[in-house]
Amino acid sequence: MTYEVQGRTAIITLNREEKRNSFSQRIFDGLRKAVDRLTDDVRAVVIAGNGNHFCAGLDLSEHQHVPPFESVLRSRAAHRLFDDIQNCGRPVISALHGAVIGGGLELACSTHIRVADKTAFYQLPEGRRGIFVGGGGSVRIAKIIGVSRLTELMLTGRKLDAETGERLGLSHYLVEPGEALKTALEIAENVAGNAQISNYLMLNALAQIDEMPDGPGLFTEALAQALTLTTDDAKAGIEAFLQKRDIRF
Repeated sequence: MTYEVQGRTAIITLNREEKRNSFSQRIFDGLRKAVDRLTDDVRAVVIAGNGNHFCAGLDLSEHQHVPPFESVLRSRAAHRLFDDIQNCGRPVISALHGAVIGGGLELACSTHIRVADKTAFYQLPEGRRGIFVGGGGSVRIAKIIGVSRLTELMLTGRKLDAETGERLGLSHYLVEPGEALKTALEIAENVAGNAQISNYLMLNALAQIDEMPDGPGLFTEALAQALTLTTDDAKAGIEAFLQKRDIRF
């Protein structure tokens, strides 16, 4: 795992190229430490994979003889890690290429913006291995593509190519081979220039509103709007708009 900061963007890179960046305990611990390293001056995060693949999922060689209770604890640790990525208060962008399989897809779906190049392919082969997803896929992936499609993908284990993945919402951007990280960094630089409170509320309020009935959701929207409109950043942003000039907060 590598961690570096460029400007206001932290870049976290899975670095187990010889195993297609599959999730070993070492990779998991490295990702945990990298997320915990995020400082207040980091305004956006990019997660990428070294080599030819983003992440080929769980390293099953480490899970052949795991007792049931330990397996539950490992799954819950993955849930906490991916929750922390989704709820870190900053936009997180994933740069996807090659294999985005199993736990790799669960990791990608915990990020807010997903950029895939045309080499990317998606797969949930757990059913063909006699196991079940354990990194939050039954919730996060289902919210993106629907329970019916998730069920079919888990039952059949079939691969989805990059174009199909974009059509289903597994990626937001589809770029030429080798361009995913470059595009992800450009997006990170762009969104890092938003007002911090606006980014925070877009990442957190929208997720909460999605879980609410319409009435409470609309009330929460009104509160979020009021919180942003009364800030100095909002005043500066409105003034810049009226004066037809750009602004970076």
